Amino acid sequence: MTDIHPEIADPESPADEGESQGLACVLCFNANDPSGAGGLSGDVLAMGSVGAHTLPVVTGAYVRDTSGIQDFFPFDEEAVGDQARGIAEDVPIQVIKVGFAGSPENIALIAEMADDYDGVPVVAYMPNLSWWEDDKIDDYLDAFRELLLPQTSVLVGHHSTLRRWLLPEWHGERNPGPRDIAKAASELGVPYTLVTGLPLPEQHIDNVLATPETVIANEKFERIEAVFAGAGDTLSAALAALLATGMDLAEATTEALAYLDRCLDEGFRPGMGQIIPDRLFWALSDDEAGDGEETGDDGLPPGADYFEVPFNETKH
Repeated sequence: MTDIHPEIADPESPADEGESQGLACVLCFNANDPSGAGGLSGDVLAMGSVGAHTLPVVTGAYVRDTSGIQDFFPFDEEAVGDQARGIAEDVPIQVIKVGFAGSPENIALIAEMADDYDGVPVVAYMPNLSWWEDDKIDDYLDAFRELLLPQTSVLVGHHSTLRRWLLPEWHGERNPGPRDIAKAASELGVPYTLVTGLPLPEQHIDNVLATPETVIANEKFERIEAVFAGAGDTLSAALAALLATGMDLAEATTEALAYLDRCLDEGFRPGMGQIIPDRLFWALSDDEAGDGEETGDDGLPPGADYFEVPFNETKH
């Protein structure tokens, strides 16, 4: 299992062999999202914004608009494997980032590849899957738990999503905290867990990088009263990219969260649905930045990647 220690700042990389190596490279598994809210297009923008080059591997394609996900068409594992191995044999990889793999078969393929590249950190993001059929959710989560979590260096997910998945039998008087979730992940082989969207008093939320023993880093944000699509993909992509550039884990987490906060603060609504993070906020002129703040509905559209969602007792 790949481990990332906070004091390590130099991942295995041949970048010192010469300046021709260019940017650090992240092998990124994710689906195509035609709305641009998340998926591979969001990964490419976020990683490029923080200084890394994305090697995108398509795992399938969503059918969606800015209001939510209607369907998904997975690529078969041979197509995914051929994409990934072809580029990995050509370009040195500093980090592997896993978004939505699309099927248990693709998860198995990614886990096998991560094992082949032992020593390369794996940042894995678990999105909200409530838009999917129950049997497909169960199969996907089971495969992720059994095959990919043992290969994962940092697991990223919203508190509500990770709590339901990793601690389904929790019956304590309080909701599980980040260390409780990190402990459950650790028992499955994950050394570090980044838990987002923890509600705090006075309209704030907390985001915590934890192990079962301690909190390594955390950032508190003022809650934005809106429903976003793509927040989790943005955060996990930025974290993977910053780790690839050589940043240590604690600093990379803090920087990735700060980047996400700005992306959300400058978010925009291109259609009639949810708000999309502006991953290129830094390219705006001063008078363009911060013009107006969009707000979302109080409802919960299927597949939304909420940055703040109250926990409720549903199956997933």
